Amino acid sequence: MRVRKAVITAAGANQRALPLQTLIQDGVEKSVLSILVEQALSANVGEVCVVVWPGDETRYAQAAGNLAGAVRFVPQERPAGYGHAIYSAREFVANEPFLHLVGDHLYLSAATLGVQRLVELAESESCSASGVQPTRESLLPRYGAVAGRRMPGRQGVYRVETVIEKPTPTEAEQRLMVSGIRAGYYLCFFGIHVLTPTVMDLLGRMLAEAPGGPVTLSAALAELARREQYLALEDAGKRYDLGARYGLLIAQLALALTGRERDEVLSHLLELLAEREMATSPGPQDRPAAQSLRASGRESALPSEGSAR
Repeated sequence: MRVRKAVITAAGANQRALPLQTLIQDGVEKSVLSILVEQALSANVGEVCVVVWPGDETRYAQAAGNLAGAVRFVPQERPAGYGHAIYSAREFVANEPFLHLVGDHLYLSAATLGVQRLVELAESESCSASGVQPTRESLLPRYGAVAGRRMPGRQGVYRVETVIEKPTPTEAEQRLMVSGIRAGYYLCFFGIHVLTPTVMDLLGRMLAEAPGGPVTLSAALAELARREQYLALEDAGKRYDLGARYGLLIAQLALALTGRERDEVLSHLLELLAEREMATSPGPQDRPAAQSLRASGRESALPSEGSAR
């Protein structure tokens, strides 16, 4: 199996502007979209398809910059959910396996790039594979989750048996426990997948059976796990949800702190924190009294200036 194509979904009504945002990577301004396309191309993928909201093709091409020549933009003709967005790229995929990333997340791996590792696993085993990460129970409403058996002799690789989209804690406890994963944590999708043509077939059938309702990728992957080998690879990197509160800011900080100019960025951050601490700390005349009261545990009962006299 050879993975030559990639599909990035970016047509969600609430997420469509996120891939167009600009971040700084190693001192260079880049759109989130261009970073994702670079990651796909780094895994030896030759062509990338970005599924967009109708009418967004031009501004997405501008955001791709000098990478636009390797990218095809396909509109999702109607807002029919995540599964339909992937299915919109069926003509581009043309019955081949493909790498899939979501456009509203940023992926950073400290060691070998997670995208490359996942593609290599899928190609070596000739099957679909998804990146996963142990995720605490409180975050289950954000992600799809899987359970399965560890593959003998393969570090961090699982044969997937169960897939549930955004499970409740009760569902997770009953159906998603995995041996070796610490209590309160479950294997949730990392946002990167390598999918065989079977997944497109399953999505097409599900959409035909429920033309008016949204179809999730998780539903197709749950069926896939019952039909053929489907693997999950544990990724030690970090995924950053750009649509979360302060998501873009946190992703920018993470990108800066893993880049070549990490020391310079860290120095600036420390200066800002020091300035903030100095601005909010007591003045010299107040410091001895505040320290004395803090030591005696009576800071909340700080006397007024009049009573101190």
